Amino acid sequence: MRKYTWETSDEIIMQVAENVRKMRKRLKISQQDLSRMSGVSYGSVKRFESTGNISLISLTKIAAALDASDEIKKLFTDIPYKSIQEVINEQR
Repeated sequence: MRKYTWETSDEIIMQVAENVRKMRKRLKISQQDLSRMSGVSYGSVKRFESTGNISLISLTKIAAALDASDEIKKLFTDIPYKSIQEVINEQR
């Protein structure tokens, strides 16, 4: 059985961008400081926070700069099997 998500992909990426923005502000880091700390251009940091648009490598660099690398590494790690067929398929 397929699980349906009521959020669009745009809503999901905007939530990720908002979470990063909140974390940055909690740590009292400006967008320019985050740019310098992460090696991601200021324009990319600014665009990410406003549109959610960013490459995976840049998101990973930002996460590392915010000491949140584990959050990136957790993506797609604890996905439960939905059927015995998925277990069999993974073994092949």
